[in-house]
Amino acid sequence: MSFLVLLLAVWIEKFSALRHRVQRDGFWLRELARLEVNARLVNRPWLILAISVFLPVALLGLLLVVLQPVAYGLLVLPVHLLVVIYSLGRGDLLAGLGPFRDAWRRQDLQAAAHVAKRDVDICADSGEQLLERVEGHLLWEAYQSFFAVIFWYFLLGPVAALSYRLLALVEEHGKNPAVVERAAQLRHAFDWLPVRLLAASFALVGNFVAVGRVMLHELLNWNISAAQLIEKAGLVAGEIPAPVVGPEGINNLDRIWELLLRAAVLWYAGFALWTVLA
Repeated sequence: MSFLVLLLAVWIEKFSALRHRVQRDGFWLRELARLEVNARLVNRPWLILAISVFLPVALLGLLLVVLQPVAYGLLVLPVHLLVVIYSLGRGDLLAGLGPFRDAWRRQDLQAAAHVAKRDVDICADSGEQLLERVEGHLLWEAYQSFFAVIFWYFLLGPVAALSYRLLALVEEHGKNPAVVERAAQLRHAFDWLPVRLLAASFALVGNFVAVGRVMLHELLNWNISAAQLIEKAGLVAGEIPAPVVGPEGINNLDRIWELLLRAAVLWYAGFALWTVLA
């Protein structure tokens, strides 16, 4: 069933607006903000995480247990699908970079810097550095929005996928530094395995030798962040040249996106093979 859910999730992502209707975080974010300012909880970050993240996850697990014996388990399928869709990243990654791409193609560095700050919250001291950071942003967002979610869903089910997304939301929107720090620590642990698997996938669909050199040094490095590792591996795997202003620079983003698509196809082929053989 997991592979079927992942196929349906991709289809809905491409051809339906259901994702935007499902991904409504307003109520949960308001509850998180209320917990963070609660006088009895403000100095107990783990308890805040337990209520805001682990409680919803536990309720989901209980719901799945209750639904499993009903109607031969058919009612579990839509729950799995809705959870996966909710757990995917927020927004449209390519559409969000559209204004930046247009400005960069026109060689309008001022406009490119403005839209990069407005749309993806990226600042830089030079045009070349700005494009480098946008390239890293594309790799990281694709990983955390899609690859990490489908990895944990296929491995451990919707409970793990939802846990990953809720921790990401706490890290991104939390106001209590202690809570954000704890969420970041847990998310770092969640990221350790899938980001290395994606880097290994880049080696298979890109420059194997260059990625191998990166992984030789970083494979067991606990301290490197997932964003840093995926940027290092992605840029060398895609053989991305130094950033330049103009259409040539936009080609860098296109090559990164093509690398990500090839990696996604590889993952789905692996999921299909595992499903057949399991």
